[in-house]
Amino acid sequence: MPPSNEPALRDSLVHTLCELIAIPSATPPGDTSAIMRYAQQRLTTLGYDTHVESRRAGVHNVVARIGRGSPSLVFNAHADTVEPGERALWRTDPVAGSVTKDRVYGLGACNCKGSMAVQLWLAEEIVRRGGPKAGEIVFTFVGDEETFGSDGTKYLRDKGLIKPDMLVVGAPTANQLITEERGVFQGRIVAHGRPAHAGEPQHGDNAILRMARIIESLGRDLASSIADRAKGGMQSTMNIGTIIGGTTANVVPSRCAVEIDRRLLASETVKDAFTELRNAVAAAGEPAGTWDVELITGTNGFAARRDSRLVGAFSEAYSTRTGSPPRFVIPIGASDARFFADDGIEILVTGPGEGSEGHAANESVTIRDLVDAAHIHVGAVERLLPLAKT
Repeated sequence: MPPSNEPALRDSLVHTLCELIAIPSATPPGDTSAIMRYAQQRLTTLGYDTHVESRRAGVHNVVARIGRGSPSLVFNAHADTVEPGERALWRTDPVAGSVTKDRVYGLGACNCKGSMAVQLWLAEEIVRRGGPKAGEIVFTFVGDEETFGSDGTKYLRDKGLIKPDMLVVGAPTANQLITEERGVFQGRIVAHGRPAHAGEPQHGDNAILRMARIIESLGRDLASSIADRAKGGMQSTMNIGTIIGGTTANVVPSRCAVEIDRRLLASETVKDAFTELRNAVAAAGEPAGTWDVELITGTNGFAARRDSRLVGAFSEAYSTRTGSPPRFVIPIGASDARFFADDGIEILVTGPGEGSEGHAANESVTIRDLVDAAHIHVGAVERLLPLAKT
């Protein structure tokens, strides 16, 4: 049974999204306490069993459930955003939420407050339809996603606050479907040297020059090996993202550090990627004790089944709404779904908005995408956990 009043649905989604955009939640500092109070109040008023969970000050997460038992269908969207960047590039106030013709503009409109608005509406619609006849539906709104952090979705999983059989993670996919994501490995290489006066550099050991040799070796050996790894449209990659070394130009630097980002195919693991990086640094031939390799963060990728009940329900709901089948798309980035990569559950990443809109000035989402997402989400829920009033 589709939502009966299309104009009211449109107005509700736009109003909610504008309210969400107007609550600052940028990283840094990544404070999601205010936006989670908003979500908690709305969900509690609806009758959901709602809790705010936090391990680190300022990083708040909401867990709201209705129904009980198995299966557990969990929806997830992150509320934190990146910074707006240079304000002069924005045509509207990035933290006001502005509507122009068929689009809502504002920081997080696409990534990922659009998905949050759809899921809040879905929570209301589920209550209007009497809740699930069997099983539970859980809504989770989280922080700490933009920094690949462990105090958002990962915290909820590790603490056992959510144990999904089926997981739907909101992300800007233009309502298409993602069932595979690369893993993320980030590591740090530190080169050590010996300080000396720049006037007599021969008496020191330059850590930046040591790092330069290590980087050259990585580009020659490791990068070329990674370039040959691909599956379908996904590519294993390596990026040297930062380099920090030295204190002033007139001192031979005693320390230099670089940070590496690796995107891993589902067949690669964080453990293997760390070992591979360490071996590649060792192969550069620098003396033992003059370098270290550290793990910053890492999660394996996942390849969920495309023939699962979850994917089937969303595919059917998408086709019903649009008249054509959905596409399976390859993501550039990574979502919090990766924290469940090894749990053997059904996973789907989907939501309104184009991925290219996120993290950019004048970020926006089309109202049509929001409305379509609402229809698709409620249609999928009806197919997975029939509601009391259908």
